[in-house]
Amino acid sequence: MDALSDLLRLMRLDGAMFLEGRFSAPWCIESGRHQPRCVPDGRRHIIFFHVVVQGRCRVRLKSGGEALELEAGDLALIARGDPHLLGSELHLAPVDTSTLVRPAPVNGLLTIDYGGGGDPARLICGYLACDPLLSRPLLDALPRILRVPFGNGALTQWLLGLLERGARENAAPDPGSCIMLARLAELLFVEAMRHVATRDIGWLAGLHDRYVGRALTLLHGEPMRDWNVEELAAGTGLSRSALTRRFTELVGQPPMQYLKRWRLGLAAAALQDSRRPIAALAGQYGYDSETAFNRAFKQTYGAPPAAWRRRHAA
Repeated sequence: MDALSDLLRLMRLDGAMFLEGRFSAPWCIESGRHQPRCVPDGRRHIIFFHVVVQGRCRVRLKSGGEALELEAGDLALIARGDPHLLGSELHLAPVDTSTLVRPAPVNGLLTIDYGGGGDPARLICGYLACDPLLSRPLLDALPRILRVPFGNGALTQWLLGLLERGARENAAPDPGSCIMLARLAELLFVEAMRHVATRDIGWLAGLHDRYVGRALTLLHGEPMRDWNVEELAAGTGLSRSALTRRFTELVGQPPMQYLKRWRLGLAAAALQDSRRPIAALAGQYGYDSETAFNRAFKQTYGAPPAAWRRRHAA
């Protein structure tokens, strides 16, 4: 399995399309102030996204910073779940979306119709929930706000066609609408990450580097192998020192430290999914003793394995 697929699997993504917005200039709204009701507080990390289906708008974090210009076919990703502003004019006083939404039909999307009657814009909005610690390699690589231009190609038309289907489901929901909209949200995120992986952004940049990408594929393909840097370098065609330098520069840590953290992530997922004794998991994930495993796990995740299991199994 490639490194991106492996990480997305471990993130335990849950997604939902939750709102269709029809706006007309001038307009400005605030989004992201409230966590979705179906996500337990503090248990999941929230990523918001907005897809522009028609027209154009601007988006920026409420706390300030650069405003991004969006047009039809663009996706805006709010990777840390920050409150943010969307609108034709962001200097206007923003209106909280919670005051504008209309009740959703059974299994359908919430809706907003708002604006001053000028140029139209239509957005479909959603969120993804993921485990905040198991998702750290990807979340740490992403900026707080990101524009993903899907472009005008066949893939974009296919995605927009699916979004239009989601909008029609909103108007007349059928059985299975909830799961269809959830999987569509996850699909959009995966496709966005494939676009972002071509940019020079932290861990994601390593995926497209000829040598570091090969090293990541090897490590994720056999995470339990007794790797050393010499063997990994031989598999990539670089010297030991050159691979270590290049890997650290792009990924942010040396290869063996990355492997150790990845194994701990796999161990954390196993703690949630199984009732195997912690001593057995320690051996499986490369530790000579339960004590050493407990120490490393607590250092990374802030709690020993037994406490982690109790909290995440609740």
